[in-house]
Amino acid sequence: MGFRAQLPVVGVVAAGGALGASARYAATLAWPTPAGAFPWTILTVNAVGCAALGVIMVLAAETLTPPHPLLRPFLGTGVCGGFTTFSTYALDTQRLLAGGDTARGLLYLATTALTALAAVWAGVAATRAAVRAVPERRRR
Repeated sequence: MGFRAQLPVVGVVAAGGALGASARYAATLAWPTPAGAFPWTILTVNAVGCAALGVIMVLAAETLTPPHPLLRPFLGTGVCGGFTTFSTYALDTQRLLAGGDTARGLLYLATTALTALAAVWAGVAATRAAVRAVPERRRR
């Protein structure tokens, strides 16, 4: 598949990424983390984004009616990819460790990874349960 055929996908990923990154930035403005403090905002952003990704993937891959082919790249790669942030997570961890707060840095390192995995699992499980609860004739 040539580059021209991929332009719509690139466009929706870029648009979704701009929305997701803007939402993350808005969260950091609304709930700023003071220097040296535990980065609750980014932990929460990453958990919410992972849960949303779990929901999106179930709805996009496991429902009877296939979604528009650009919906998954827009929401999954674009919005969720722009909203969540591995780089800020890594930088926050490094800052805590470099600042001599080893215990909090290691706690953040482990808590974010475990919380992200649990959030994806919860999003998938809750969405699968919700989809099963809808009578099949209404899912089409």
